[in-house]
Amino acid sequence: MKKKLLFIALCAIVLTAFNQDKHLFFSGKKKVRYNLPKANAIVTVKKSIEPFEIMYTPTVDNMYIGFKEALAFKESRGNYRKVNSLGYLGKYQFGESTLNRIRIYDTQSFLNDPKLQEDAFYALCSLNKWILIRDIKRSVGKKINGVEITESGILAAAHLAGAGNVKKYLRSNGELNAYDAFGTDVHQYMKKFAGYDTSFIKPVKNASI
Repeated sequence: MKKKLLFIALCAIVLTAFNQDKHLFFSGKKKVRYNLPKANAIVTVKKSIEPFEIMYTPTVDNMYIGFKEALAFKESRGNYRKVNSLGYLGKYQFGESTLNRIRIYDTQSFLNDPKLQEDAFYALCSLNKWILIRDIKRSVGKKINGVEITESGILAAAHLAGAGNVKKYLRSNGELNAYDAFGTDVHQYMKKFAGYDTSFIKPVKNASI
């Protein structure tokens, strides 16, 4: 009787495992997406474990690290060496004129230097925050087109469309909405990147590297 009960229990365990985790029995490559636990450093990587390709994505950390990594993931999937079809460069997809503004002129060196790219992102955020400081004070907490305006949303939108276009969006109550070449607009970035704590970023008038 005990052997029979043991056999039944073993069968139940096997069937439950099969039903709850069927991918363990599949052949061929599958993609499984995981979020890393909360951490201060996030890297988007691919790791192949047959038959799965595991893809790590940024966490929901709402501090500066989470903000910049989420924005980088949207821009380039975190690829420091990416150059898109319009010539935008690196992890954060900088235009050459924007790099020149923060005194970076050698684009090849820029692509090959992750630290320089991180420093450039912070410098641009500092500059944009200084340009938009009055609009940040006036607009944060308001709703435009159904989206609550936050400082992080403003800074993300400025990275996409430039501080001048973000000013126009805020001061027109959302009527003047700038788009990039791929159809992404200020409103989308205001929504997608709302709610991060970007107080770490200090406004600097002539921020540069």
